[in-house]
Amino acid sequence: MEVTEKAIRDALKGVKDPELNIDLVTLGLVYDIQVEGTSAKAIISLTSPMCPVAGEIVDQARLAIAKVEGVETAEVQLTFDPPWTPERISPLIRSSLGL
Repeated sequence: MEVTEKAIRDALKGVKDPELNIDLVTLGLVYDIQVEGTSAKAIISLTSPMCPVAGEIVDQARLAIAKVEGVETAEVQLTFDPPWTPERISPLIRSSLGL
């Protein structure tokens, strides 16, 4: 089975920010997904560069990607460029959060 960006994005919906209890995709924390054959890489951010569970979130994202059928190599890169802001959340979700 061919690995797709959609499959990786769907897998990352299972990884939640522990403080907000909302998944990385909905929060707009997934900046980029690259798929080459059986290798998949996601570039993600966090709501704060001082996040005390940053390593845990990155590990959970890597594991989620690795579980996608066809993925043999999973990589997650953390970036803060550009810094995350609540504007990356879809307007409907942002409204429900009172942001």
